[in-house]
Amino acid sequence: MNRNNIWIHISIAVVIITLAAVLGQIRLWENSLRASRTASDSILKGGAPPPPPPVRRVDSSEPEVLVHFKPGVSVSEIKRIAAGHNDLMKDEFEFVRGWTEIDDLDNADPEATAKQYAAMSDLVDYAEPNFRIELEPGEFDDYPAKDGVYRTNSGAPNDPLFNEQWSLNNVGQDGGKELADIGALHAWVKTQGSEKIVVAVLDTGVDYTHKDLVANMWSRPDAVPEYTDNELGTIDDAHGFDADADAGDPMDDNGHGTHCAGIIGGEGNNGIGIAGINWNVSIMPLKFLGRGGFGSTANAVKAINYAIDRKQHGVNLRVINASWGSTSYSRALEDAIRAAGEQGILFVAAAGNSSSDNDKRAHYPSNFDLPNVISVAAVDRTDSLASFSNYGAKTVHIAAPGREIVSTWLGDAYREASGTSMAAPQVSGVAALILANEPNMTMPKLRERLLSTVDKAEGDTLRGKVASGGRLCAANALGLKD
Repeated sequence: MNRNNIWIHISIAVVIITLAAVLGQIRLWENSLRASRTASDSILKGGAPPPPPPVRRVDSSEPEVLVHFKPGVSVSEIKRIAAGHNDLMKDEFEFVRGWTEIDDLDNADPEATAKQYAAMSDLVDYAEPNFRIELEPGEFDDYPAKDGVYRTNSGAPNDPLFNEQWSLNNVGQDGGKELADIGALHAWVKTQGSEKIVVAVLDTGVDYTHKDLVANMWSRPDAVPEYTDNELGTIDDAHGFDADADAGDPMDDNGHGTHCAGIIGGEGNNGIGIAGINWNVSIMPLKFLGRGGFGSTANAVKAINYAIDRKQHGVNLRVINASWGSTSYSRALEDAIRAAGEQGILFVAAAGNSSSDNDKRAHYPSNFDLPNVISVAAVDRTDSLASFSNYGAKTVHIAAPGREIVSTWLGDAYREASGTSMAAPQVSGVAALILANEPNMTMPKLRERLLSTVDKAEGDTLRGKVASGGRLCAANALGLKD
């Protein structure tokens, strides 16, 4: 074979091999695309997506671990230890003693990093990954206009959406059961709340410019200094705190926190929107969940640390509402809530929306066995446990209205929502109402009052579902017959 023919054959062989490789890759792409479409079709048709990982971690921009150092270990020593592992101490929680945020600059596996610190048993008590926290799954719908129900009740506010607030006054509207409510009209005869009582909403922030909330938003008093943190510096917390951004603007960009705030303290009898349980109150936004409803343990602890600081500087913060949860146990979060309790702060937590028994499968923070925690299940307008609500004869303490609840939303709007996220602020709101009437009541007495004055549903349907056996009742809690 002459030399020219050899090169011709070689060229043909190269072309054939290249073409085969391209065709093979195209086939791989087609198979991959087909598998992707099949998976998408499965989800759209109701098929279950792949199960989530057992530990949900925050994104790489967040500190990876929380470490509790032993007493006597100084901040300078902690920084030196962290630097020796190519880590950075981001923040020390002054009022949740011993806990620090550690950022692994190598972005190593958080569980491995936590084990690395836990192994320093002469210096470290405990270390854990910075778990991801998210809002409970719930239903949010644009508020549909409905025909109002005529009322002859005296004392009803002039808020145009009050007719749809069955949780405050249930006259059987939309298939409900008459009197299956918290007895708000009776309670308001004694008190409609007080701006001297501060309730913190630990959530996605609050739209503090909303027309139905603006009059009841907390503002830092002139006598209280700006918030100062050793690592974060001085923050102008005029409206509250954003633990995610380490800033003083807790404006809500999700809507969830604004909805919870309206339940607690939408301005009442002002001729617009809804009425909150408290017509007058001071709502402090503590933002740690972002636009997508996700946050971290570290930021929740940071926000609670801020709340304790404000309490120690004279702010009359009495209640923290937490309408979110996780199945991941965090000792750091438990210690933070315990520290809040030591300052006389009640912590009201949603029990969860998985229709599960919290006695068997723990849900946090509602399952923390602490003297300042109240875990709240949800009932519907017929006084039945809501189908989505978690329950627990030992670990869930009380039920409250949580289905089809109308409240405030972003941009001066209103929405209807369902979830234990809506039930928890009912309890926080009634707690504030009690305190408006009895401002010197201690936190243990407040908790006892809420749990001992429940209404028992007809047929005792909540027995064995919640520890108190009943549903929240503001009228009973204020010593009035509902």
